[in-house]
Amino acid sequence: MPDDQHPRMPPPEATAAIFLAFLRLGLTAFGGPIAHLEYFRREFVERRGWLSAQAYGDLVALCQFLPGPASSQVGIGLGLMRGGLHGALAAWLGFTLPSALAMTAFALLLTHVGALAHGGWLHGLKLVAVAVVAQALWGMGRSLCPDRERASLAVAAAVLAALMPGVSGQLAVILLGAVVGRWLLRPPVEAVHAPLHVPLRHRSAVVLLAAFGALLVGLPLLAAALHQPALALFSSFYQSGALVFGGGHVVLPLLRAQVVPAGMDNSTFLAGYGAAQAVPGPLFTFAAFLGAASAQGPGGWLGAGVALLGIFLPSFLLVAGALPLWNGLRHHPAMRSALMGINAAVVGLLLAAFYDPVWTAAIHSPRDFALALAALLLLQVWKVAPWAVVVGGAAVTAMLGWG
Repeated sequence: MPDDQHPRMPPPEATAAIFLAFLRLGLTAFGGPIAHLEYFRREFVERRGWLSAQAYGDLVALCQFLPGPASSQVGIGLGLMRGGLHGALAAWLGFTLPSALAMTAFALLLTHVGALAHGGWLHGLKLVAVAVVAQALWGMGRSLCPDRERASLAVAAAVLAALMPGVSGQLAVILLGAVVGRWLLRPPVEAVHAPLHVPLRHRSAVVLLAAFGALLVGLPLLAAALHQPALALFSSFYQSGALVFGGGHVVLPLLRAQVVPAGMDNSTFLAGYGAAQAVPGPLFTFAAFLGAASAQGPGGWLGAGVALLGIFLPSFLLVAGALPLWNGLRHHPAMRSALMGINAAVVGLLLAAFYDPVWTAAIHSPRDFALALAALLLLQVWKVAPWAVVVGGAAVTAMLGWG
Protein backbone atom coordinates (compact mmCIF):
# COMPACT_ATOMS: atom_id res chain seq x y z
CA MET A 1 0.00 0.00 0.00
CA PRO A 2 1.31 3.50 -0.70
CA ASP A 3 2.15 5.64 2.31
CA ASP A 4 0.94 9.16 2.98
CA GLN A 5 4.16 10.66 1.64
CA HIS A 6 3.90 9.05 -1.80
CA PRO A 7 0.30 8.00 -2.52
CA ARG A 8 -0.64 6.26 -5.74
CA MET A 9 -2.20 9.10 -7.70
CA PRO A 10 -5.53 8.50 -9.43
CA PRO A 11 -5.53 9.22 -13.18
CA PRO A 12 -6.09 12.85 -14.19
CA GLU A 13 -9.73 13.93 -14.17
CA ALA A 14 -11.66 15.11 -17.21
CA THR A 15 -12.48 18.80 -17.13
CA ALA A 16 -16.21 18.07 -16.90
CA ALA A 17 -15.68 15.74 -13.93
CA ILE A 18 -13.69 18.41 -12.10
CA PHE A 19 -16.42 20.97 -12.79
CA LEU A 20 -19.16 18.68 -11.48
CA ALA A 21 -17.19 17.80 -8.32
CA PHE A 22 -16.76 21.48 -7.47
CA LEU A 23 -20.28 22.40 -8.56
CA ARG A 24 -21.65 20.04 -5.92
CA LEU A 25 -19.56 21.82 -3.29
CA GLY A 26 -20.54 25.20 -4.70
CA LEU A 27 -24.18 24.29 -4.07
CA THR A 28 -23.68 22.88 -0.57
CA ALA A 29 -20.56 24.40 1.05
CA PHE A 30 -21.94 26.84 3.62
CA GLY A 31 -19.97 28.31 6.49
CA GLY A 32 -17.18 30.46 5.04
CA PRO A 33 -13.55 29.80 4.09
CA ILE A 34 -12.55 27.78 7.15
CA ALA A 35 -15.47 25.41 6.63
CA HIS A 36 -14.73 25.25 2.88
CA LEU A 37 -11.20 24.01 3.53
CA GLU A 38 -12.60 21.17 5.61
CA TYR A 39 -15.12 20.31 2.86
CA PHE A 40 -12.23 20.15 0.37
CA ARG A 41 -10.14 17.95 2.65
CA ARG A 42 -12.94 15.44 3.16
CA GLU A 43 -13.88 15.35 -0.52
CA PHE A 44 -10.52 15.35 -2.28
CA VAL A 45 -8.15 13.85 0.30
CA GLU A 46 -10.31 11.31 2.11
CA ARG A 47 -13.01 10.37 -0.40
CA ARG A 48 -11.40 10.82 -3.81
CA GLY A 49 -7.71 10.45 -2.89
CA TRP A 50 -6.55 13.15 -5.28
CA LEU A 51 -3.59 14.00 -3.00
CA SER A 52 -2.15 13.17 0.41
CA ALA A 53 -3.09 14.98 3.61
CA GLN A 54 0.41 16.44 3.79
CA ALA A 55 0.31 17.72 0.22
CA TYR A 56 -3.09 19.27 0.90
CA GLY A 57 -1.70 21.02 3.97
CA ASP A 58 1.13 22.45 1.89
CA LEU A 59 -1.35 23.72 -0.71
CA VAL A 60 -3.39 25.42 2.02
CA ALA A 61 -0.21 27.00 3.43
CA LEU A 62 0.66 28.49 0.05
CA CYS A 63 -2.83 29.93 -0.38
CA GLN A 64 -2.70 31.50 3.09
CA PHE A 65 0.53 33.20 2.03
CA LEU A 66 -0.92 34.63 -1.20
CA PRO A 67 -3.34 37.57 -1.33
CA GLY A 68 -6.91 36.71 -2.24
CA PRO A 69 -9.62 34.26 -1.10
CA ALA A 70 -7.86 31.24 0.42
CA SER A 71 -10.62 28.67 -0.09
CA SER A 72 -11.13 29.60 -3.76
CA GLN A 73 -7.38 29.50 -4.30
CA VAL A 74 -7.18 26.03 -2.78
CA GLY A 75 -9.95 24.95 -5.15
CA ILE A 76 -8.08 26.45 -8.11
CA GLY A 77 -4.92 24.65 -6.99
CA LEU A 78 -6.71 21.31 -6.68
CA GLY A 79 -8.18 21.73 -10.16
CA LEU A 80 -4.76 22.70 -11.53
CA MET A 81 -3.08 19.60 -10.10
CA ARG A 82 -5.81 17.31 -11.43
CA GLY A 83 -6.42 18.80 -14.88
CA GLY A 84 -3.97 21.60 -15.68
CA LEU A 85 -5.18 25.10 -16.48
CA HIS A 86 -8.48 23.77 -17.84
CA GLY A 87 -9.02 21.91 -14.58
CA ALA A 88 -8.25 25.04 -12.55
CA LEU A 89 -10.83 27.02 -14.54
CA ALA A 90 -13.40 24.23 -14.19
CA ALA A 91 -12.87 24.05 -10.42
CA TRP A 92 -13.28 27.80 -10.04
CA LEU A 93 -16.41 27.92 -12.19
CA GLY A 94 -18.07 25.03 -10.40
CA PHE A 95 -17.40 26.39 -6.92
CA THR A 96 -18.20 30.03 -7.76
CA LEU A 97 -21.12 29.96 -10.19
CA PRO A 98 -24.03 29.11 -7.83
CA SER A 99 -23.38 31.88 -5.32
CA ALA A 100 -22.41 34.37 -8.05
CA LEU A 101 -25.76 33.86 -9.80
CA ALA A 102 -27.66 34.16 -6.52
CA MET A 103 -25.84 37.37 -5.51
CA THR A 104 -26.40 38.96 -8.92
CA ALA A 105 -30.11 38.15 -8.82
CA PHE A 106 -30.35 39.66 -5.33
CA ALA A 107 -28.65 42.86 -6.52
CA LEU A 108 -31.10 43.20 -9.41
CA LEU A 109 -33.99 42.68 -7.01
CA LEU A 110 -32.72 45.48 -4.77
CA THR A 111 -32.25 47.73 -7.81
CA HIS A 112 -35.86 47.31 -8.90
CA VAL A 113 -37.36 47.32 -5.39
CA GLY A 114 -35.21 49.93 -3.67
CA ALA A 115 -37.31 49.98 -0.50
CA LEU A 116 -35.97 46.53 0.31
CA ALA A 117 -32.59 48.05 1.08
CA HIS A 118 -34.05 50.01 3.98
CA GLY A 119 -36.33 47.42 5.61
CA GLY A 120 -36.06 45.90 9.06
CA TRP A 121 -34.80 42.64 7.56
CA LEU A 122 -31.60 44.46 6.53
CA HIS A 123 -30.80 45.24 10.15
CA GLY A 124 -31.15 41.54 10.93
CA LEU A 125 -28.63 40.70 8.20
CA LYS A 126 -26.17 43.18 9.72
CA LEU A 127 -26.58 41.66 13.18
CA VAL A 128 -26.09 38.11 11.95
CA ALA A 129 -23.02 39.29 10.04
CA VAL A 130 -21.53 40.29 13.42
CA ALA A 131 -21.99 36.71 14.63
CA VAL A 132 -20.62 35.17 11.42
CA VAL A 133 -17.45 37.29 11.48
CA ALA A 134 -17.01 36.67 15.22
CA GLN A 135 -17.18 32.92 14.60
CA ALA A 136 -14.65 33.15 11.77
CA LEU A 137 -12.38 35.28 13.95
CA TRP A 138 -12.54 32.76 16.80
CA GLY A 139 -11.81 29.83 14.50
CA MET A 140 -8.90 31.53 12.76
CA GLY A 141 -7.49 32.76 16.07
CA ARG A 142 -7.44 29.28 17.58
CA SER A 143 -5.83 27.83 14.47
CA LEU A 144 -3.30 30.52 13.56
CA CYS A 145 -2.56 32.15 16.96
CA PRO A 146 -2.25 29.24 19.41
CA ASP A 147 0.51 30.82 21.55
CA ARG A 148 1.23 34.13 23.30
CA GLU A 149 3.66 35.37 20.67
CA ARG A 150 1.29 35.01 17.73
CA ALA A 151 -1.72 36.23 19.72
CA SER A 152 0.23 39.38 20.63
CA LEU A 153 1.26 39.83 17.01
CA ALA A 154 -2.39 39.56 15.93
CA VAL A 155 -3.46 42.28 18.38
CA ALA A 156 -0.62 44.55 17.25
CA ALA A 157 -1.63 43.96 13.64
CA ALA A 158 -5.26 44.84 14.43
CA VAL A 159 -4.21 48.12 16.03
CA LEU A 160 -2.00 49.01 13.05
CA ALA A 161 -4.79 48.12 10.57
CA ALA A 162 -7.30 50.25 12.52
CA LEU A 163 -4.93 53.23 12.52
CA MET A 164 -3.99 52.77 8.84
CA PRO A 165 -7.14 51.72 6.92
CA GLY A 166 -6.93 50.78 3.27
CA VAL A 167 -4.39 48.98 1.13
CA SER A 168 -1.35 50.68 2.69
CA GLY A 169 -2.38 49.50 6.16
CA GLN A 170 -2.94 45.94 4.98
CA LEU A 171 0.45 45.80 3.29
CA ALA A 172 2.11 47.24 6.42
CA VAL A 173 0.40 44.60 8.57
CA ILE A 174 1.52 41.76 6.30
CA LEU A 175 5.08 43.11 6.25
CA LEU A 176 5.06 43.35 10.04
CA GLY A 177 3.88 39.76 10.30
CA ALA A 178 6.54 38.49 7.90
CA VAL A 179 9.39 40.32 9.67
CA VAL A 180 8.31 39.33 13.18
CA GLY A 181 7.69 35.76 12.10
CA ARG A 182 11.04 35.50 10.37
CA TRP A 183 13.06 36.60 13.40
CA LEU A 184 10.98 35.58 16.43
CA LEU A 185 8.94 32.50 15.49
CA ARG A 186 10.27 28.98 15.01
CA PRO A 187 8.36 26.50 12.84
CA PRO A 188 7.84 22.94 14.12
CA VAL A 189 10.10 20.21 12.84
CA GLU A 190 8.31 18.49 9.96
CA ALA A 191 8.86 15.42 7.85
CA VAL A 192 10.24 15.74 4.33
CA HIS A 193 7.39 16.81 2.11
CA ALA A 194 6.32 14.82 -0.91
CA PRO A 195 6.41 16.84 -4.14
CA LEU A 196 3.24 18.47 -5.41
CA HIS A 197 2.25 17.23 -8.86
CA VAL A 198 1.60 20.31 -11.00
CA PRO A 199 1.24 19.81 -14.78
CA LEU A 200 2.65 23.24 -15.59
CA ARG A 201 6.18 24.22 -16.60
CA HIS A 202 8.19 26.73 -14.60
CA ARG A 203 8.43 28.96 -17.68
CA SER A 204 4.64 29.14 -17.91
CA ALA A 205 4.44 29.87 -14.19
CA VAL A 206 6.81 32.81 -14.54
CA VAL A 207 4.73 34.19 -17.43
CA LEU A 208 1.57 34.01 -15.30
CA LEU A 209 3.25 35.80 -12.39
CA ALA A 210 4.53 38.48 -14.77
CA ALA A 211 0.99 38.92 -16.12
CA PHE A 212 -0.28 39.37 -12.56
CA GLY A 213 2.24 42.16 -11.92
CA ALA A 214 1.68 43.83 -15.28
CA LEU A 215 -2.08 43.98 -14.74
CA LEU A 216 -1.66 45.26 -11.19
CA VAL A 217 0.41 48.20 -12.41
CA GLY A 218 -1.08 48.72 -15.85
CA LEU A 219 -4.83 48.49 -15.28
CA PRO A 220 -5.17 51.67 -13.16
CA LEU A 221 -3.12 53.62 -15.72
CA LEU A 222 -5.18 52.27 -18.61
CA ALA A 223 -8.47 52.97 -16.82
CA ALA A 224 -7.40 56.55 -16.08
CA ALA A 225 -6.37 57.11 -19.70
CA LEU A 226 -9.42 55.60 -21.45
CA HIS A 227 -12.21 56.66 -19.03
CA GLN A 228 -14.21 53.51 -19.75
CA PRO A 229 -16.62 52.64 -16.89
CA ALA A 230 -16.33 48.87 -17.40
CA LEU A 231 -12.53 49.02 -17.44
CA ALA A 232 -12.51 51.21 -14.32
CA LEU A 233 -14.77 48.71 -12.55
CA PHE A 234 -12.59 45.79 -13.60
CA SER A 235 -9.44 47.61 -12.46
CA SER A 236 -10.83 48.48 -9.02
CA PHE A 237 -11.91 44.90 -8.32
CA TYR A 238 -8.63 43.52 -9.65
CA GLN A 239 -6.82 45.76 -7.15
CA SER A 240 -9.01 44.46 -4.34
CA GLY A 241 -8.41 40.84 -5.27
CA ALA A 242 -4.67 41.39 -5.67
CA LEU A 243 -3.96 43.36 -2.52
CA VAL A 244 -6.10 41.87 0.25
CA PHE A 245 -4.54 39.28 2.53
CA GLY A 246 -6.69 36.92 4.54
CA GLY A 247 -9.57 36.91 2.07
CA GLY A 248 -13.17 36.55 3.16
CA HIS A 249 -14.27 39.20 5.63
CA VAL A 250 -10.92 41.05 5.49
CA VAL A 251 -11.78 42.32 2.01
CA LEU A 252 -14.80 44.28 3.31
CA PRO A 253 -13.03 47.60 4.05
CA LEU A 254 -11.28 47.49 0.68
CA LEU A 255 -14.48 46.83 -1.26
CA ARG A 256 -16.39 49.41 0.74
CA ALA A 257 -13.74 52.01 -0.10
CA GLN A 258 -14.15 51.16 -3.79
CA VAL A 259 -17.94 51.30 -4.17
CA VAL A 260 -19.47 53.50 -1.45
CA PRO A 261 -17.59 56.72 -2.40
CA ALA A 262 -18.48 55.96 -6.04
CA GLY A 263 -22.20 56.27 -5.26
CA MET A 264 -23.44 53.02 -3.69
CA ASP A 265 -25.61 53.48 -0.60
CA ASN A 266 -24.00 52.02 2.53
CA SER A 267 -27.23 50.19 3.38
CA THR A 268 -27.16 48.48 -0.02
CA PHE A 269 -23.53 47.47 0.56
CA LEU A 270 -24.35 45.91 3.93
CA ALA A 271 -27.49 44.25 2.56
CA GLY A 272 -25.37 42.48 -0.02
CA TYR A 273 -22.82 41.46 2.58
CA GLY A 274 -25.54 40.03 4.78
CA ALA A 275 -27.03 38.11 1.85
CA ALA A 276 -23.57 36.70 1.05
CA GLN A 277 -23.70 34.87 4.40
CA ALA A 278 -26.85 33.01 3.31
CA VAL A 279 -25.46 31.46 0.12
CA PRO A 280 -22.91 28.64 -0.26
CA GLY A 281 -19.55 29.05 -1.94
CA PRO A 282 -16.90 31.77 -1.65
CA LEU A 283 -17.63 35.08 0.07
CA PHE A 284 -15.78 36.89 -2.74
CA THR A 285 -18.87 36.40 -4.93
CA PHE A 286 -20.06 39.45 -3.00
CA ALA A 287 -18.24 41.18 -5.87
CA ALA A 288 -20.97 40.02 -8.26
CA PHE A 289 -23.56 41.81 -6.12
CA LEU A 290 -21.45 44.98 -6.01
CA GLY A 291 -20.80 44.93 -9.75
CA ALA A 292 -24.49 44.45 -10.54
CA ALA A 293 -25.60 47.22 -8.18
CA SER A 294 -22.66 49.58 -8.78
CA ALA A 295 -23.11 53.10 -10.10
CA GLN A 296 -19.47 53.09 -11.24
CA GLY A 297 -19.72 50.64 -14.16
CA PRO A 298 -22.26 49.08 -16.52
CA GLY A 299 -24.26 47.41 -13.71
CA GLY A 300 -26.60 44.47 -14.12
CA TRP A 301 -25.36 41.09 -15.33
CA LEU A 302 -22.48 42.66 -17.27
CA GLY A 303 -21.30 44.61 -14.23
CA ALA A 304 -21.52 41.46 -12.11
CA GLY A 305 -19.39 39.51 -14.60
CA VAL A 306 -16.79 42.27 -14.87
CA ALA A 307 -16.45 42.62 -11.08
CA LEU A 308 -16.36 38.85 -10.56
CA LEU A 309 -13.65 38.33 -13.16
CA GLY A 310 -11.69 41.27 -11.80
CA ILE A 311 -11.61 40.10 -8.19
CA PHE A 312 -10.83 36.44 -8.96
CA LEU A 313 -8.33 36.83 -11.82
CA PRO A 314 -5.42 37.72 -9.47
CA SER A 315 -5.98 34.49 -7.54
CA PHE A 316 -5.99 32.42 -10.71
CA LEU A 317 -2.74 33.99 -11.95
CA LEU A 318 -1.05 33.77 -8.55
CA VAL A 319 -1.95 30.17 -7.76
CA ALA A 320 -1.10 28.89 -11.24
CA GLY A 321 2.13 30.89 -11.18
CA ALA A 322 3.25 30.16 -7.63
CA LEU A 323 2.28 26.50 -7.21
CA PRO A 324 4.98 25.08 -9.52
CA LEU A 325 7.61 27.14 -7.62
CA TRP A 326 6.30 26.27 -4.16
CA ASN A 327 7.98 22.84 -3.99
CA GLY A 328 11.38 24.35 -3.26
CA LEU A 329 10.37 27.34 -1.15
CA ARG A 330 8.17 25.44 1.28
CA HIS A 331 11.14 23.51 2.69
CA HIS A 332 13.03 26.61 3.93
CA PRO A 333 12.66 27.26 7.71
CA ALA A 334 12.85 31.05 7.15
CA MET A 335 9.90 30.92 4.77
CA ARG A 336 7.83 28.83 7.17
CA SER A 337 8.63 31.25 10.04
CA ALA A 338 7.56 34.24 7.93
CA LEU A 339 4.39 32.40 6.96
CA MET A 340 3.52 31.81 10.64
CA GLY A 341 3.85 35.55 11.26
CA ILE A 342 1.78 36.46 8.21
CA ASN A 343 -1.00 34.10 9.29
CA ALA A 344 -1.11 35.75 12.72
CA ALA A 345 -1.19 39.19 11.07
CA VAL A 346 -4.15 38.04 8.95
CA VAL A 347 -6.07 37.34 12.17
CA GLY A 348 -5.32 40.94 13.17
CA LEU A 349 -6.72 42.20 9.86
CA LEU A 350 -9.89 40.23 10.48
CA LEU A 351 -10.14 41.65 14.01
CA ALA A 352 -9.88 45.21 12.66
CA ALA A 353 -12.54 44.46 10.00
CA PHE A 354 -14.77 43.00 12.72
CA TYR A 355 -14.75 46.37 14.48
CA ASP A 356 -15.23 48.50 11.36
CA PRO A 357 -17.44 48.14 9.36
CA VAL A 358 -19.12 45.03 10.80
CA TRP A 359 -19.64 46.00 14.46
CA THR A 360 -19.98 49.76 14.03
CA ALA A 361 -22.63 49.37 11.31
CA ALA A 362 -24.81 46.92 13.26
CA ILE A 363 -24.61 47.24 17.05
CA HIS A 364 -26.41 50.36 18.25
CA SER A 365 -28.39 49.15 21.28
CA PRO A 366 -28.58 46.36 23.89
CA ARG A 367 -31.21 44.53 21.82
CA ASP A 368 -28.86 44.56 18.82
CA PHE A 369 -26.15 43.04 20.98
CA ALA A 370 -28.60 40.44 22.31
CA LEU A 371 -29.68 39.27 18.86
CA ALA A 372 -26.11 39.12 17.58
CA LEU A 373 -25.12 37.11 20.65
CA ALA A 374 -28.04 34.72 20.10
CA ALA A 375 -26.97 34.26 16.48
CA LEU A 376 -23.42 33.46 17.63
CA LEU A 377 -24.78 30.90 20.09
CA LEU A 378 -26.75 29.18 17.33
CA LEU A 379 -23.74 29.12 15.00
CA GLN A 380 -20.99 28.19 17.43
CA VAL A 381 -22.70 25.99 20.03
CA TRP A 382 -25.87 24.63 18.42
CA LYS A 383 -24.18 24.27 15.00
CA VAL A 384 -27.19 25.65 13.12
CA ALA A 385 -26.53 26.11 9.39
CA PRO A 386 -25.39 29.70 8.61
CA TRP A 387 -28.08 30.20 5.96
CA ALA A 388 -30.78 29.33 8.50
CA VAL A 389 -29.40 31.79 11.06
CA VAL A 390 -29.23 34.52 8.41
CA VAL A 391 -32.81 33.95 7.29
CA GLY A 392 -34.00 33.76 10.90
CA GLY A 393 -32.24 36.98 11.90
CA ALA A 394 -33.73 38.87 8.96
CA ALA A 395 -37.21 37.49 9.72
CA VAL A 396 -37.04 38.44 13.43
CA THR A 397 -36.03 42.06 12.79
CA ALA A 398 -38.57 42.40 9.96
CA MET A 399 -41.43 41.13 12.14
CA LEU A 400 -40.45 43.27 15.13
CA GLY A 401 -39.92 46.37 12.99
CA TRP A 402 -36.30 46.92 13.99
CA GLY A 403 -34.22 49.15 11.80
